[in-house]
Amino acid sequence: MPTDSENSNATEQPALAVEIWTDGGCRPNPGPGGWGVLLRCKGVERELSGGERETTNNRMELTAAAEALEALTRPCVVNLHTDSEYVRNGITRWHTGWVRRNWRNASGDPVANMDLWRRLLDVAKRHEVSWHWVKGHSGVPENERVDQLATEAREKIEQSLLES
Repeated sequence: MPTDSENSNATEQPALAVEIWTDGGCRPNPGPGGWGVLLRCKGVERELSGGERETTNNRMELTAAAEALEALTRPCVVNLHTDSEYVRNGITRWHTGWVRRNWRNASGDPVANMDLWRRLLDVAKRHEVSWHWVKGHSGVPENERVDQLATEAREKIEQSLLES
């Protein structure tokens, strides 16, 4: 992953190409949730994960994508893979209407998860991101790995809830 020391010459260096896979979920929905990220750049991989005690599947999917892009310390060319059609459609299609309607959906109601959509849109501006949907649980090794990371993060939270 790009480091802070590489930032000093960011304007002189070509943008790095980064492959990212993200996943999030909770059980039950809503309930304890986790998210997972796999970043790959120049053959080097980095994994990130985390979770929340009370959340939704969609919030964890959005958090994973935002955390992934926030982990990049300089502008990059990114291929981001998600198994969430909610994330992919929201970021590539729906958000322009939401912004035009002052963060209201087509029914006039406030957009759900507006805080995370704004966070994701803000961080995505720093990069050249291509958004790719991948079918979940279809044998894509990277998608299976981020699902495992998200599940492990959720299970840690569930365990901490049992212990408290």
